Amino acid sequence: MKIVIPKERRTHEARVAATPDTIKKLIGLGASVTVEAGAGAGASISDEAYTDAGAEISANAGDMLKTADVVLKVQRPLRSGEGDVDEVGSLKKGAVLICIANPFNDRDTVDAVAKAGVTLFAMEFMPRITRAQSMDVLSSQSNLAGYKSVLDAAEHYGRVFPMMMTAAGTVAPARVMIMGVGVAGLQAIATAKRLGAIVSATDVRAATKEQVESLGGKFIMVEPDDDDSGETEGGYAKEMSEDYKKRQAELIAETIKSQDIVITTALIPGRAAPLLISEDMVASMKAGSVIVDLAVEQGGNVAGSKAGEVVKIGGVSIVGHYNVPSRLATDASALYSKNLLNFMELLVDGEEKALAIDWEDEIVKGTLMTKDGNVVHETLQ
Repeated sequence: MKIVIPKERRTHEARVAATPDTIKKLIGLGASVTVEAGAGAGASISDEAYTDAGAEISANAGDMLKTADVVLKVQRPLRSGEGDVDEVGSLKKGAVLICIANPFNDRDTVDAVAKAGVTLFAMEFMPRITRAQSMDVLSSQSNLAGYKSVLDAAEHYGRVFPMMMTAAGTVAPARVMIMGVGVAGLQAIATAKRLGAIVSATDVRAATKEQVESLGGKFIMVEPDDDDSGETEGGYAKEMSEDYKKRQAELIAETIKSQDIVITTALIPGRAAPLLISEDMVASMKAGSVIVDLAVEQGGNVAGSKAGEVVKIGGVSIVGHYNVPSRLATDASALYSKNLLNFMELLVDGEEKALAIDWEDEIVKGTLMTKDGNVVHETLQ
C-alpha cells in the first residue's frame, strides 16, 4: 500500500496532509509513504524531517500520483488547466483520494474524480457521531479559526481588550459579540474572555445557551419558533423561518450598537452563508469597531465584507481573510493530519496491512463521494 502526500497547490493554502508524527504511524499501518518535496514548507516542516520519519521524498508530483494507492490531501486536487500539475489526471484508476472536497462549490472536480475511477472521501462530511470525533476536520480546523479570529480582531482594534486601572485613569474593557456558537464560536468566546473582554453570543440553537454561559459569556437569543430546536439532526444550525429572521435582525440591530467587536461564524452546509449584519447595522456601530467575517468565503455573514480583504465602512473595519485555519498552518496541519490518520486506521486491516474498506460502515458511507466511476453521495444526486 503506497500513500502519497502531494504539495498543496491551491491559493491561500499553507497546510499539509501529514506530519512526521503521522508519517511514522502510517508506516506502522503497513504503508510506504512518499511526500512531495517542499510539501511541508508552509507548515514549517522540512523534507529532512519527513525522511527522518521514514518517508521518501519525490520531486515529481505527476509520477508520484500515478503510483499511489492512497492520496492524502488538504484541499481537492487540481484539474487540467488549473495549475502546474493535472492532479486528477495523474491519479490511477482504483486509487483512494481523501481530502476536503468542497463538492457543493466545485462539482466539476467531483465528477472528474469519478470519471477517473478514483474513490473519493470528503473529510468535511464526517458524521457527527461519537466514534467519528477524532476524525472531524471541521471541528479541528474551526477551533483554530475561532481562536485566530479574535487575534485578527485585536490586530485591527485600536484599543485594549481588558479593563485597565492606571494612575492616569481607567480603560474600559472591550465588548465582543460572537454570532454563531459552533466550534469556532465557542473558541472565539473563550479566547476573547481570556483577553479580558466582556463577551456575549447568539445562536439559533437554544442548546448552545449553556455552553456560552459555561465560558463566561452572556447568551442573547430570540425566542424560537414553536418546538423548533434550530438545529439539524446532525447538530448543525439550520435555516430558520422568515418571522424568526425578522425578530433576530431586530434584536441584533439593537445589540450591535454597543459592541466594539463582532465575530460572525454562521454557516449552513451546502448553502450560502446567511446574512446576519446589514449595512444599517454596520453603520450603527462606533468608529473604530471591528467585524470579523469567518463565513466570507461562503458569501459572508456581513454586508460589505470581501473575501481576502479588510475593508472600512464608515470607520468600521470588516475583516474577511481567506482560509483562516491555514494562517495557523503548523498547528492546523498537525490536527488535520491526525484526523486523516484516524480515518486511515478505519480503512486499513491492521493484521493484513492493507486496505479493507467496510462499505456499510456509517463513517465510510457518510464521507464517500465517488466509487466505481459514479458520484454516490446522496446530497449530490
